Amino acid sequence: MVRQVRRLSRAAAGALLATALATALAGPVRAAGTATGPATTGPATTGAALADAAAAASAALARKVPKRTLPAGVDITGEGLAEPLRLRATAHPVEVVAVVDQVSWLGPTGAASGPKPADLGPKYTVVVLVGEIATQTYDLYPLAKGGPRVYRPAKQPDPARKEKAGWFLGRLSMSETLRTVGVPLERQVDTVSGGVGGGERVLPDDTLNPAGDIDEALDELQRLLLLNVGVMLVITLGLAGIALLIRRRTR
Repeated sequence: MVRQVRRLSRAAAGALLATALATALAGPVRAAGTATGPATTGPATTGAALADAAAAASAALARKVPKRTLPAGVDITGEGLAEPLRLRATAHPVEVVAVVDQVSWLGPTGAASGPKPADLGPKYTVVVLVGEIATQTYDLYPLAKGGPRVYRPAKQPDPARKEKAGWFLGRLSMSETLRTVGVPLERQVDTVSGGVGGGERVLPDDTLNPAGDIDEALDELQRLLLLNVGVMLVITLGLAGIALLIRRRTR
């Protein structure tokens, strides 16, 4: 008797759950049918109504998610440039991306002070544009002693940008990137570039001398052998002296 009661209870619960699900699904279908025309109970009409509801939800979600605004261009001013170098993404997309890459990775906080003014070298100011509106500005020093430097002023063209003034170590490819896009800089032979916007410093040619390294290694080996021979001679003479003293005392 108890088992039958449990089975009946489970069946009743399942029926209630199925009814609730059917009612919940029927609501959106009826709403879609009312907006487009008389609702029918056929499977094709139900599928179309569900598709329309999904499309409407996707469109509403797309309107809520803002699209990312990409930089439209950069303006570069500085030493050797009689007029600003204006690069726009429509005509020079690769160059704009390469210049923006020099400053896009900067963290929220930089060093409070930078190198001495005499060690900075030529200065180039980069202004990032959205449309034709300036939003960001940075000072680049590609030939600074100790490596390229970037200075980010606290005051930015866009008042909505709250930045902290700071100094940052720049990419080693900064000089070559600026030279490639049109800044009058001499080619830097100590930078190997894997493409505009990247690179690494290599050793000077005069530091790679295999013949000199071999001669130096042989000289070190010769000194080590002579030192070992001298130590062995001292030990042998010491043992001989001790043996001679023992022999004299035992007579």
